[in-house]
Amino acid sequence: MKERLVVGTVLKPQGIRGELKVKPYTDAPEDFKEFKNLYLDGEKRRVLSVRVGDGMVFLGLAGVPDRNAAELLRGKTLELDRDEAPEPEEGRYYIVDLLGLDVVTEEGELLGKLTDIRQAASDIYTLEKEGREVLFPAVSGVVKEVDLEGGKIVIDRKRFYEVAVF
Repeated sequence: MKERLVVGTVLKPQGIRGELKVKPYTDAPEDFKEFKNLYLDGEKRRVLSVRVGDGMVFLGLAGVPDRNAAELLRGKTLELDRDEAPEPEEGRYYIVDLLGLDVVTEEGELLGKLTDIRQAASDIYTLEKEGREVLFPAVSGVVKEVDLEGGKIVIDRKRFYEVAVF
């Protein structure tokens, strides 16, 4: 498992004092209020201030004193040490832990590797096999089990073929 989790992307500077407008990748933007340090380009930065509004996070970080410094961070990702991250609820997983898992049917047929997850009303999983991409919704009835230790996601074959987009 990766040591760090991606928790957001810097969209743009906010104001003249170095504050950053961040698109959060957490379940709730308020989660940022619990973070003490974040990594920006691999460099650890102390969190100085956090405001939340309209589903966005407005963040003050050490080493970002003004708008000019903040402007240079546009498009950068923010990471958090895994041990500082809250444990996901039962039946929930960090995306980074799912990417690369084998997608198999209950009968053991390998359908491909999970390569992407798009967030929508229900998550849309993308798997790849032999250079082909297949998209399917990760809803109950399709996904039967997630086995992180076994490195696989088990799905219902019949339901998969009903909803998959090839």
